[in-house]
Amino acid sequence: MRPYREYTPDQAFLLPPSLTELIPEGDPVFFLREVIQRLDLEAFHKAYRCERGQPPYHPELMVGLYLYGAMRRTYSSRRLAELCQRDVACMYLAGRATPDYHTVGEFRQRFTNELKGLFLQVLVLCREAGLVRLGHVSLDGTKVRANASKHKAMSYARMLQREPILAAEVARWLEEGRREDEAEDAEHGPNDDGWSLPEELKESSRRLEKIRQAKARLEEQAREKAAAEGDDPATAVVAGKAQTNFTDPESRIMHTAEGFQQCYNAQAAVDAEGQVVVACEVSAAAPDVQRLRPMLDQLQENTGQYPAQLSADAGYASEANFAALAEANVHAVIALRRYHRDEPPGTDPAPKRATNRGPYRNQMRERLASPEGKALYKLRKQTVEPVFGQIKGARGFRQFLRRGLTAVEAEWSLVCMAHNVLKLHQASQKLPTA
Repeated sequence: MRPYREYTPDQAFLLPPSLTELIPEGDPVFFLREVIQRLDLEAFHKAYRCERGQPPYHPELMVGLYLYGAMRRTYSSRRLAELCQRDVACMYLAGRATPDYHTVGEFRQRFTNELKGLFLQVLVLCREAGLVRLGHVSLDGTKVRANASKHKAMSYARMLQREPILAAEVARWLEEGRREDEAEDAEHGPNDDGWSLPEELKESSRRLEKIRQAKARLEEQAREKAAAEGDDPATAVVAGKAQTNFTDPESRIMHTAEGFQQCYNAQAAVDAEGQVVVACEVSAAAPDVQRLRPMLDQLQENTGQYPAQLSADAGYASEANFAALAEANVHAVIALRRYHRDEPPGTDPAPKRATNRGPYRNQMRERLASPEGKALYKLRKQTVEPVFGQIKGARGFRQFLRRGLTAVEAEWSLVCMAHNVLKLHQASQKLPTA
């Protein structure tokens, strides 16, 4: 019989090994531990100082757990809590602590703004490492599915149609309940007052309440839009096709590669030097054109300067955006026409003839037609698009776990921050050892 390698799974250790000895040498958990120790977590400590009760888990533990989870394609609170008990690297990172999933989830909800603020601190570390030069920055957006089904959305016209039907159904159930109570009161037990709602009525009541709340949201949005445009809010009319989602009202139905889905529009500005995300945000609006100036302002706020060059696809093309870039002295290359999948590589991103839609647009057309402009525009495909591929493909982030714009913004910041930490880790491994 051929001999096998020694196999003794029940063998006890004479001396317990250190967890660090069981983790592969190249695992980013060691580098992440160093990064976490360099972050300023005073905002977390301040929130805990005046509290009573059991001591909380250390913020370094919780922040590190979220970031390492994002690196390992793990985002849910239950899976993160499970890793603290089963995964050696997470056991090391957590110091053998085992927070339950309630604690993990509550920390994320409580410190939404504080977690979002850590993105800037990691970006500073990337700049100190020379990964951010702001010579060329590419801007793009990607649709990320919301934690809501598109089948839980309804148009305003449909709400107007369904509301009276449900109201009549609820009224019918109530009247029937009163009649039964009067006729069969003796049959009810001593623990039943005879007014308990049947399940059918409870469901109809919930639907009616959700529809009324959704109607109120759409009407309020219409009034706010009218006021912003200088019109009388009292005369605002909600379009019949206007929709809202019952599960996550702030998300919107958007067109994706898989068809129309309930989504948010996640934005990222990426530095071409090291594929580091220098600005990120989430919008509930599907078009990208309105996000260029906010992203440009955030980029300047995060880094203290505007990039020398910026590239973006045709979704950001507008005369107002071109003017804003010129005012900021940013040499931009933004396509003036969208590509189609059946077009061959190297298709001209600009129309052949000039238009009368503005001087900046004509200037952009000439820039894109030049060899230098075409070369700069090609940088977009090797700068921002690979980042989205790494986030969605390699790290499996294709859907938000949380609901509401504020919550998903913090979630997207955390994902982009984990991406930057990994880029920083890769750069550190390339440095010559002493």
